Amino acid sequence: MNQTDFGVRARLSGMMFLQYAIWGAWLPILWPYLAGVRGFKADEIGAMFMVGAVGALLAPFVAGHIADRFFSTQKFVGLLHLLGALLMWQLAAIETYWGFLWFSLVYSILYCPTMPLTNAIAFHHLKDRDKEFGQVRLWGTIGWIAVGIAVGQWLLHHHTPVGATEDMVAKAQDLGRADAFKLSAVLGALMGLYSFTLPDTPPRKDAGRSAIGAAFAEVLSNRALRVLFLVSIPISCIHQFYFVHTSGFLSTFQTKAADSINDIFGVGGGGLMTIGQMSEIVVMASMPILARSLSKKHILVLGCAAYAARMAVFAYIDHVPVAAQLPVAIVGVAMHGFVFCCFIFVAFMIVDEQTGSDVRASAQSLYNLVIVGIGVIAGSWISSKVALIAQGASETLVYADRAQTAVLFGVPMWASLACLVLVVLFYPSTSAKRPQAS
Repeated sequence: MNQTDFGVRARLSGMMFLQYAIWGAWLPILWPYLAGVRGFKADEIGAMFMVGAVGALLAPFVAGHIADRFFSTQKFVGLLHLLGALLMWQLAAIETYWGFLWFSLVYSILYCPTMPLTNAIAFHHLKDRDKEFGQVRLWGTIGWIAVGIAVGQWLLHHHTPVGATEDMVAKAQDLGRADAFKLSAVLGALMGLYSFTLPDTPPRKDAGRSAIGAAFAEVLSNRALRVLFLVSIPISCIHQFYFVHTSGFLSTFQTKAADSINDIFGVGGGGLMTIGQMSEIVVMASMPILARSLSKKHILVLGCAAYAARMAVFAYIDHVPVAAQLPVAIVGVAMHGFVFCCFIFVAFMIVDEQTGSDVRASAQSLYNLVIVGIGVIAGSWISSKVALIAQGASETLVYADRAQTAVLFGVPMWASLACLVLVVLFYPSTSAKRPQAS
């Protein structure tokens, strides 16, 4: 690799670091912040997550019909992030439900298209996308880890009063979570400015009509893809349960955690959740070996089993001795590497294998729409309804109440097992790759 290639990869890696650090700063803390500080009810918070996915539904069309045709992609990404940073800064101060809802909706429309667009920039400038993209995209995971630990450390050192009761500590940390939105805004502004320094990715003046329709027809005609897309909807709902509720759940253990744990990850739950991303790096590195040893069907089954096991750990944590509960919960978090890599990552590989080259990019966008758009919207609504059921007569969901969390995480556990059965019964054991377009 020559010095020029290394420089391009370094710049693209920096882009990925900032892109996912922006998201990782606020997503894990959103539910406990809105519940603990703003006093929003479960169904209201669910609506916040739902509107956050609206941008994902529009992203393929924004990316395809604006960036590909009218603006250099890196400039369009820069503009979206600068506008998004202004909105994100305001979210730290907005107190009303409708104000937060509308700002979140507009922000999602600005941020979500930047995810496929940053991928497009990387693909455009990497000489060997199959070999190099994973190495570049890895820095997005590192960015998520770094910012999650940074927020946890900020809460520990600036919003954890010494000698206070557990309730007072929890309240102080809830208030401190507003700073995560400000951090995300600062990172968004940096990303906006940084984007203008990225290698030029000009619009394709000769771009033809969207291939989304052709990709959809190909999905319908292929049994493996039909089953994958259908199962991916409940799987992405289960995935949403994790991101909505795990931060609040983990924070209940950290008030009594060993100082060494909190010194590393901070408090508030978000820092501990980065263990999942660390696990993701390890499992991702082993995927080439796993893919050679097991069929895609077996890997998908492993992914569904990992989803069920993680939710079982959270749901039945009270059956573990108190002293062992935090380590066991951390094992559940670490299973994120398996659930992500053995289902979602492998699913993108399957889409790539099972579609022709003439519609492959559109098929990938279509699958992304299913898991980040439809799945997140449905998952946010379902998780809020399950939270209402779990809290019963309580005014709000209490993560320290293990009877409530048994219901909260038990529902996605059984749903994961149902998905496992569906894959075993209906996903083909062997499936031929699509012929490439000539």
